[in-house]
Amino acid sequence: MDRSSAGISGQYARSGNDYNRPNEHAASSRRGRYRHATVRQWGHPPRTAPVRNEFYYSSATCSSQNLQRRSVNRAQDFNNLIKQEIMDGLVNQSARIGHRYDGRHHGQYASSIKKYTSAAKRPLNRAEQSQLICFLKNFNATQSWNWRSLTTTLHSFTSAGVFTPHKPMDERVKLTQAALLSRLLDAIIFNCNQKPEARDIDARGIANLLWAMAKLANNGQAQRPELNEAVAALLPHVNAQKAHFKPQEIANL
Repeated sequence: MDRSSAGISGQYARSGNDYNRPNEHAASSRRGRYRHATVRQWGHPPRTAPVRNEFYYSSATCSSQNLQRRSVNRAQDFNNLIKQEIMDGLVNQSARIGHRYDGRHHGQYASSIKKYTSAAKRPLNRAEQSQLICFLKNFNATQSWNWRSLTTTLHSFTSAGVFTPHKPMDERVKLTQAALLSRLLDAIIFNCNQKPEARDIDARGIANLLWAMAKLANNGQAQRPELNEAVAALLPHVNAQKAHFKPQEIANL
C-alpha cells in the first residue's frame, strides 16, 4: 500500500511520493463535467507552521487524562490541516506556475490528511469530512499534474475517507465532494490516454489507483460515469506494467 505520509513543514515536507522531475505534458482544455473554481492569485504564500502528528504523555498521568489529552491533540492536529494559509499557498502555487505546475504540493497535502487518519487509526468522521470538503472547494486537480501527484492524491483522500458518503450530508458538501472527485478522475483519464504513453506511469501508482477505485465503488460511487471511464483507461496499463508489480501491489490489484 502507499506508504506516503508527508506532513507540512516550511510550506510542505518532501514526501516519498513527490516527483523530482518537471511535468512532461501541458494542460489541455477541460473535459467539461465540472468547471474549475475561479482562483484568486495571491502574493507570496505565508509560511505554514509544521503539522505534527506526535503525542507526548507523562507516565504519571492517569488513563482518563491520557485519553482527554489525546483527544485534544488530535483536534488540534486536524485544525492545523485546515488553516486558510495552506489553501492560499496551494492556490498560489497552481496559479503562479500555471500549466507547468505538476501538483506535487497538492499531493503532499493529501498525504498529510492520510497521515492524520493513520495516526488516529480511523477515517475522517462526518464532522471532519464536512469541514475538510468545504476547505477543499478550491483544491483543483488539473491535467498538468503528473502521475505521482494524481495517484497520491486520489489514494490518500480515498484511504482517509474524504469521499465516503456519510448520511446525512449537506447538499453543498455533497456537490463539492463530487466536483473534487470528478476533477481528479478527469485528470487521471487524461493522463492514461496520452499518446505516446506518459513515461511516468508506474506499477505502484496503478495498484494504488485501482485499490482506491474499488474502494470508491464499494462506497456507493460505482454508478459514477467518470469512475468507470477511469477504470477502463487504466486497465491497459496493468498489462503493460505486469512485469513490474511487487507482491503487495499484486495483492492490492
